[in-house]
Amino acid sequence: MSLMQAGRLEGDWYENVTRDKAFRRTESTFRNWVTPDGSPGPTGEGGFRAEPGRYHLYVSLACPWAHRTLIVRALEGLEEVISVDVVNPYMGPEGWNFERVPGATGDTVNGARFLHEIYTRAEPDFSGIVTVPVLWDRQQGTIVNNESSEIIRMLDTAFDAFARHPVDLRPAPLRAEIDALNAVIYDDVNNGVYKAGFARDQRAYEAAFDALFARLDELDARLATRRFLLGGEPTEADWRLFPTLLRFDPVYVGHFKCNLRRIADYPHLSGYLRDLYQWPGIADTVNLEHIKIHYFTSHPALNPSGIVPKGPALDLDSPPGRAHLS
Repeated sequence: MSLMQAGRLEGDWYENVTRDKAFRRTESTFRNWVTPDGSPGPTGEGGFRAEPGRYHLYVSLACPWAHRTLIVRALEGLEEVISVDVVNPYMGPEGWNFERVPGATGDTVNGARFLHEIYTRAEPDFSGIVTVPVLWDRQQGTIVNNESSEIIRMLDTAFDAFARHPVDLRPAPLRAEIDALNAVIYDDVNNGVYKAGFARDQRAYEAAFDALFARLDELDARLATRRFLLGGEPTEADWRLFPTLLRFDPVYVGHFKCNLRRIADYPHLSGYLRDLYQWPGIADTVNLEHIKIHYFTSHPALNPSGIVPKGPALDLDSPPGRAHLS
């Protein structure tokens, strides 16, 4: 991903955040919210009212954070309400680009060549990291938000009047537990694979590695007696975990050296992964070709040859065997 200072490209984000040998993720910059009436959300300013056709998502099918937004968009049935453009899975020296390759759309809204042009269109002197997902407001011609955890909550709450099948992914009685699970899963698993993969010191790598597999062991044990993390229906916590589990065996095991166990080796996590993959509408959000192309070609420090592995063979369509759990 590209790092910008005062509207100018300054190099590779990964190189900038790993100089102390440990990976540290930079916080997102645009933090406004879409709300049903346009009032301010938990952060940012107001003026972003939920309306069909007004908002647009820029995503990568490879990125687990962007994948979250496509999942919630599909679960809510917002495909006709919020449009989407998909970047090229290869992320080069200028960051994400809109080259039209198989599965990528180009920029159909602003006609940009690179995602960083969208950032400077919203803020000409932008300083920060150019990331996906981006929620764009066609009406104001600006970025509303580029923090995936906040975008999925907007999609879950602000657009109910336009959703084909609105769901509540964070029901009030479970919010405290969902938030607590999200925090530890983010730190040890979602971001944990990156902390292992981009560590430049053995001690930093092993600390992330150990925390990752301790958490996966704990989650596998939790799922022995319940179908999803908090019971019989998937919540926000499940859909935040799913993109990482999906990428684990084809990418993180080898590319990020997270090789103690595969998800396929976990008796409960493996069935849980298939259960979520087979949930209505979810398989359509998955593009394993983009996932593998991105990781294995966009990180030359980790894979100098740029060779994309043909495997592994994933068994995502076999019966999960978890319907009896509640």
